Amino acid sequence: MAFTLKQLRYFVAVTETGTVSGAAQALAISQSAVTEAIRELEADLGVPLFLRHPRGLDITHKGHQFLRHASGILAGVSDARKALSEEGEALEGRLHVGVTSLVAGYVLSDILARFRRANPLVEVSALEDSGDYLEHLLVGGELDVAVMVTTNMRDRMALQTEIIDTSPYQLWLPNGHELVTRPSVSIEDLADEPMIMLRVDEMEEATQKLLSAFGARPRVAFRTRSVEAVRSLVATGAGIALLPEMVYRRWSLEGDRIVSRDVSGRLPVVQVGTVWRKGAPLSRVTREFISAAQAHKNTR
Repeated sequence: MAFTLKQLRYFVAVTETGTVSGAAQALAISQSAVTEAIRELEADLGVPLFLRHPRGLDITHKGHQFLRHASGILAGVSDARKALSEEGEALEGRLHVGVTSLVAGYVLSDILARFRRANPLVEVSALEDSGDYLEHLLVGGELDVAVMVTTNMRDRMALQTEIIDTSPYQLWLPNGHELVTRPSVSIEDLADEPMIMLRVDEMEEATQKLLSAFGARPRVAFRTRSVEAVRSLVATGAGIALLPEMVYRRWSLEGDRIVSRDVSGRLPVVQVGTVWRKGAPLSRVTREFISAAQAHKNTR
């Protein structure tokens, strides 16, 4: 039996809320309907999409992979419907977009290219700043929408979010590091390793919390706001790094190899989403941008 669009919608809702009850409330349906849809979807795909625990659900690695496809399918269906209903109506106007630093270089460019191809008459302006400041501008109505790391959002009561990418943490190592040859790597193995810390979008704070939760105190060798600097430092053996999968590349700018490894244990994930003021009427321009963001697929 092939999966249905309804199952995909329910699956995406559960990933966004983290619980069956939260998804059921957001969708205005019963919890049993959500549970049954997820069970049937997992049976059809032949893989578990979630790990169940008393406090809710944790998405699995296979679930992360499928989420990108599911979001793309739903966005494509939405785009097809809008294209039929609004065919011939050229979209004009202005769009003010906010973006956090980590997202600017790895997610926004694809979304903007997709949006501009479909809406060449719309004037787009983008502002890069911290998540806290972008939240302030969104609540104040100075931005139409933001594409940002949503994991550490402060003002969730006033803002609406749609997740467009979920990226687990990975360990970055220089080629030839002794941890590369181990069959598995744990957080405890990193306790004595020099760490390269990225200081954008609260990455340093998140990494330190992650390590301290496992009783490991990071030995920080270098702090930087540049992902390329992290790559170069790791590749040349100055230290190791824990960063989201979405920013990983195999080579530094100098051509040195960087190896990524999964770390055993339950690591958090970084979520990226579109954010706008809750309850605010969305212009057609803003709605089109949100649709373009939902259609985004990470091609790294």
